[in-house]
Amino acid sequence: MSKNQTTDTNPNRAAPLMDTEAQAGDASGMRILVTGANAGIGFWSSLQLAQRGAEVIMACRNTGKAEIAAKAIRARVPEANLRTVELDVSSLDSVANTAKMLNGLSHLDVLIANAGMVHTPRTRRSSVDGLELVAATNYFGHFALVAGLLPALERAGAARVVTLGSLSTRLVRPYLDDPQLLENYSPWRAYAQSKIMVQSFAFELDRRLQLASSSIRALCAHPGYSISGRTPAVAGINEPGILKRTGDTLQAPFTQGKDRGAWPIVRASLDPKAFELPGPVFYGPRGWVKGGPTVARPASITTNRDAAKAIWFAAESATGNSLLG
Repeated sequence: MSKNQTTDTNPNRAAPLMDTEAQAGDASGMRILVTGANAGIGFWSSLQLAQRGAEVIMACRNTGKAEIAAKAIRARVPEANLRTVELDVSSLDSVANTAKMLNGLSHLDVLIANAGMVHTPRTRRSSVDGLELVAATNYFGHFALVAGLLPALERAGAARVVTLGSLSTRLVRPYLDDPQLLENYSPWRAYAQSKIMVQSFAFELDRRLQLASSSIRALCAHPGYSISGRTPAVAGINEPGILKRTGDTLQAPFTQGKDRGAWPIVRASLDPKAFELPGPVFYGPRGWVKGGPTVARPASITTNRDAAKAIWFAAESATGNSLLG
């Protein structure tokens, strides 16, 4: 057993380093932006990347929660190189302001588009820009962020955009003629359709980047079925009660913690073989819903070119951003 492995299954202990199976290379010298880094997959991705030596920019809507998350990471990685910035991906003004600020950096090696809504509203709601809130948060805002940060990513020489997909992409038929669900809203459809758009965007972005002879690759990764009750407790980050722990533990055969759910995202960010793979490049747990990270097969709707065109056009129309047209 290596020094980074552990057999301790107590969820209340501080998070260990990633085990050997999940390791994906050294991140020393890399500058990585993680949106929604204060909780869930974003927090664990930030922690694991900091453990590997990356400079992590934690972009969060709530700066107070971002500082709590950064403090929790430093408690586990005293030498962590962290920076927090304010970003609300559901607001196009916030996205534009953050992109303008970060374009002042010498370069950006990885953009992990993680922020998103999982617990969706029961009824359709609009963002500050009048867009359907779930789509605005999970997809449209990140589309605008990528468009705004392309200069910083290009300066890195071999940068990556990593979006977060979902198993839900296999479980719903999208209404691509109604991307903001004006007529077809339901909480589940809003989430699943936004994830279909996110995955499709990643693969279409990668195709267009390669056609443009860009040095950037766009990849996608999904965390499997990762739930808080199977995740190590971290004060201010993940504090499920006894009932939540008990209920989630009963699902152990087909679930995992969000610490392990972050493994495919970290793998996509660091895997040295990623640039050798033809698109689409998709990572997920080896056991589909849980397990170590591996290259996976995406839902067919997310690699459909006609769907990709509609999804891309929807984002350009919603955000007013033209990206690699």
